[in-house]
Amino acid sequence: MCKEETLLKQRDLIKKLENAGFIFERHGSNHDIYARGTEKEEVPRHKEIDERLAKAIIKRRGL
Repeated sequence: MCKEETLLKQRDLIKKLENAGFIFERHGSNHDIYARGTEKEEVPRHKEIDERLAKAIIKRRGL
C-alpha cells in the first residue's frame, strides 16, 4: 500500500504567514525569508510544499 504525499501550495502558506503579520524580507539561496519583528520563517521556493513541513511551520507560528 502506497501512502499518498499531500502537498500545500506555496502561495497558500505565504498567505497564512502574511495574514499573521509576516512580511517578505529577502530571497535566500533556496528559500524566501519572511519576518515578523524578530521572528523569521524560511519558506522553500517550490510551487508545492510537503504537508508535514507546512504543518510544522503553521504550528510553530501559531497560525
